[in-house]
Amino acid sequence: MTHFPDATVILGPLSDWFALNRRSLPWRAENLDLPHPDPYAVLVSELMLQQTQVATVVPYFRRWMERFPDPASLASASDDEIHRLWEGLGYYRRAGFLKRAVTVIADRDWPRDLEGLLALPGLGPYTAAAVASIAFQLPEPALDGNAFRVLSRVLGIEQDPRRQANLLRAWLKPGLVRFGPSRITQAVMELGATLCNPKPACPLCPMTPCCKARQLGVTDRIPVTRTPVAIREIDLWLIALQAEAHWLVLQPSAKGLLSGLWRWPVVELGFLETKDRAAETPDPYQALDIKTWAGWIQVYSHRKEHVSPVSIGLPERFKAPAGSVWIPAADLSSLPMGKRDQRLRSLLPSPPCQGSAVAPCAKLLRQVMAVKP
Repeated sequence: MTHFPDATVILGPLSDWFALNRRSLPWRAENLDLPHPDPYAVLVSELMLQQTQVATVVPYFRRWMERFPDPASLASASDDEIHRLWEGLGYYRRAGFLKRAVTVIADRDWPRDLEGLLALPGLGPYTAAAVASIAFQLPEPALDGNAFRVLSRVLGIEQDPRRQANLLRAWLKPGLVRFGPSRITQAVMELGATLCNPKPACPLCPMTPCCKARQLGVTDRIPVTRTPVAIREIDLWLIALQAEAHWLVLQPSAKGLLSGLWRWPVVELGFLETKDRAAETPDPYQALDIKTWAGWIQVYSHRKEHVSPVSIGLPERFKAPAGSVWIPAADLSSLPMGKRDQRLRSLLPSPPCQGSAVAPCAKLLRQVMAVKP
């Protein structure tokens, strides 16, 4: 680490810049020299901000804190209510992590060191360090995407900075001690979010005089671009089944991309392409109440779905398959759902779209009912 300049020298201008340019955010304390008056607000904000922009998080944070102002109120809330308030924010597992963590806090009080914070359910190295530094003024470096980008450019690191995380933490720590853990942790994040972004505004940056990447003219190559994760594309039918004033929905799962949310049944197009007797006989369900609408593309971090929405009305309910349940129509609007499933729910009262795909109802129902032809 001897080839890196002294952090207490490098970070001085950043501390001064932050004092003049920091954004006013609802979770940010006014006095950055003291422990945060509400560590819970810090924890909520950090989990909401993971892979989500500040502008998106602010209204969610305000609503959340109004309904769940402290760990005890969140710990006693139902999962459905929690996920309903999180609707639209994405990465729904974060809501579950948050409840599990505050349940421990409500029972045992806050841990006061990094090891104790890391032991809380759902807190990884970054979140635990961010809470330690911002909430409790502990000199624990928190490295997120913004921090890695800022530090790799300033220090001229031409390899993947995540592979040097321990080295960067050791370099950053004296700066936290000198200028204050909360101040520097948030200043680095702020710089990465506002000026030192993928297309940096170098003339406005306080770090320009000491930035190695700027000096070498390689800000477009630092940090190195990570190999993108392959995105799987799926064609599917999203199915709303109604019978006897009830809707068939999938119950929330404890794990996965949409954990904690209610979902509509889905059938991938590939399942419908295999030949079965339903393709050789008239469709017995063609006279039922069937509505289709224009489809859309739903994008997730590792998957792109080409969604074809359909509503099918049945004369009577069949036994709900494992993992699903018939919900009274009056309760449908109160179920927490992800954006894709919310979109179909909002379409249900509207007229069908002419020219939309014709739903192969016999095959769809066989898949939903898990009955082989």
